[in-house]
Amino acid sequence: MKNIKYILLFIAVLTFVSCQDVISVDLETAPPRLVVEASIDWHKDTDGLVQKIKLTTTTGFYETEVPVVSGATIYIENENGIRFDFIEQATTGEYICTDFVVELNQNFTLVMLVGTEVYTATEVFKPVPNILLVEQNNDIGFGENTIELKFFYQDNGATDNFYMEKVTNPMLPYPKYGVKSNELFKGNMMYGIYLSDKLDVGTEVVFELFGITERYKNYMSKLLIAANNGSGPFQQTPPTVRGNIVNQTNPDNYALGYFRLSEVSELSYTVE
Repeated sequence: MKNIKYILLFIAVLTFVSCQDVISVDLETAPPRLVVEASIDWHKDTDGLVQKIKLTTTTGFYETEVPVVSGATIYIENENGIRFDFIEQATTGEYICTDFVVELNQNFTLVMLVGTEVYTATEVFKPVPNILLVEQNNDIGFGENTIELKFFYQDNGATDNFYMEKVTNPMLPYPKYGVKSNELFKGNMMYGIYLSDKLDVGTEVVFELFGITERYKNYMSKLLIAANNGSGPFQQTPPTVRGNIVNQTNPDNYALGYFRLSEVSELSYTVE
């Protein structure tokens, strides 16, 4: 699994740093583009009623604040035509729904009216198995302080399943993500592996498993590759990764981001 701290960095800029001086390059700034954070997560053993969507825009490379998008009309509609409205909180660009109803394996459609343009996306709400247990191994030969944590879950074997794994280590600033399919493990016990030399005894590590569609798995795979290539002074410029959100009014003015709906299994483990 790779660190995705650079996932939302879709435009890379080459800068040159000397031993003592930092050279600021005069850059051209592209017109702002809508960025959509629309991940509907239903954690097992919760009602899933409260969900959030956030709208921002891209901005200049040297800007320190991310512009929010206010005044949009946002709702999600299920297969039966039932509508769930997302209401903006003040002018924060955060839109909240407090009465969302989860229906696994059903299609949901996101509709957003932003200014004079209409954006839509349709996705399936995917289920996920429970994370069953975590095993710790302190002797893996990758360094004296490196610890391996292996977390297990049972694939149902009935369908082609796709998963996103997320591991949060409080000793590091960003979670680790990975995606995989059950292509080679259908109906078997599956597992994810987390390796770190930043784990002290007593550290509580949180493992999360998300049910996702094949399309989202492919999307995240590209983002993870782009994030992994985003380090070093001579990295390649990562391409813009398109999600499933379509501008019905002006297709050329596409949005960045993805509309995803996932059941989530979570398990906390305390390092021994």
